[in-house]
Amino acid sequence: MFTGIVLRTGRIVSAKPQGDGLRLAIDTGAPALTGIAIGDSVAVSGCCLTVIAQQATMLDFDVSRETLRCTTGLDRPGEVNLELALRLSDRLGGHLMTGHVDGVGVVHAFAAVADDPYGSWRLEIDAPAPLARFIAAKGSVAVQGVSLTVNVVDGVRFAVNLIPHTLEVTTLKALVPGAQVNLEIDLVARYVARLQEFPG
Repeated sequence: MFTGIVLRTGRIVSAKPQGDGLRLAIDTGAPALTGIAIGDSVAVSGCCLTVIAQQATMLDFDVSRETLRCTTGLDRPGEVNLELALRLSDRLGGHLMTGHVDGVGVVHAFAAVADDPYGSWRLEIDAPAPLARFIAAKGSVAVQGVSLTVNVVDGVRFAVNLIPHTLEVTTLKALVPGAQVNLEIDLVARYVARLQEFPG
């Protein structure tokens, strides 16, 4: 489990074919993350992956074909958000997340909020239609592994506001219209919808 509070950004430095998937090498930019070991789970831009090797600042992961099918940005070099798995003693600063990406959204717009003295930005994303019904105003959604609060929903499009701190410590600052992003819907919304389908 994860919370969507990004620990740091890293960079995929190589993505090499491995079986029917890829072997990723990620430079975390710092010596081995505190307490991490082979076999541990790390959310990489919202996708839960298992550490299979580590050396100095580098972590290696295997990514299956199925994971590549339902995510974006894990198949090539680039900056990624990193979060370690939640411990029972940790503060729950974001919202509960599994690290299982539900689908890929597309950025519709990303711009500074006019006349906002605090420097926040508004991010608008078009979600895949099957996921849109799970996204509600004032609910939670994970974008690239970052826990965010939904401000507005209009059909398949939703909007969130990003404060300067979030922009500074995550990869979201680099988004542009047309960019693809990993989305994970709220766990509560998922189970409420399932109960409505089969009320028993």
